[in-house]
Amino acid sequence: MLAAEAALELDETKRRRTILRLYGGGGSRADVNWALWRGYAVHCKDCSTQRADKLAASVTAWVDDPRNPGRQAGWVTEPTRAYVRPVRRIAVRCPTKAGGWAVGVIISALAPKDVLALTRQPVDRVSDATAVLLAYVYFYDQRGGGVETANKEDKQGLGLSKRNKKRFEAQQVVVLLSALTHNVLVWARGWLAPHHPRLAQYGIKRLVRDIWQISGCLEFNSRGEVIQVVVNHAAPLAPGLVAALRVLLAAEGVVVNLGEI
Repeated sequence: MLAAEAALELDETKRRRTILRLYGGGGSRADVNWALWRGYAVHCKDCSTQRADKLAASVTAWVDDPRNPGRQAGWVTEPTRAYVRPVRRIAVRCPTKAGGWAVGVIISALAPKDVLALTRQPVDRVSDATAVLLAYVYFYDQRGGGVETANKEDKQGLGLSKRNKKRFEAQQVVVLLSALTHNVLVWARGWLAPHHPRLAQYGIKRLVRDIWQISGCLEFNSRGEVIQVVVNHAAPLAPGLVAALRVLLAAEGVVVNLGEI
């Protein structure tokens, strides 16, 4: 973290606006207290399974998670002075195949209004204890939007596991081309999503399978410049894509239409 602070020039003001969302491996009391002492907004999972079971026993009311059948969450009511700054603790449990519960505890220094905003919920729900409780859980769930999920999406969407090369140099080229492809897809989604919000929820696999495999054709002028894009009208997602492309390419003078391909 100190190396990251130096590289990102995270002074005290910036650290107060930086969220550390950590897996259980970074949730020891010493680690959490160090991050809190440095001023970070910590949102992590307690690393101790035994402590999680003990804290879960203090929950007075469990709330069913509507997004994950069987999963429940509840506020930890046992007081603590173990942390250098005030934190909220949320116990989360899921049923196991053996018939018991797998329990974890989320530790968060974030305010309720912040987790509601970060999970894209109306801030006026701050008085709804259930909405706030689940917002803390859902924000922790979002840690899966990191590198692990990106790697999984690339394997599925770009077929990386099917493109292994025998020579080391060739495999390096495949990796670099895959990284370029990933970035172009993410950039394109960012360009189009403001004009076609549905695309903001699409991962790499859906972008490749449902959007960029829509057939079409290009029309060029005498200088080799694209002047018209025609997208297959029979594709279910074509109208939304065409509407977004029209806005995006209007400044370039490119006409975008639906047509029969």
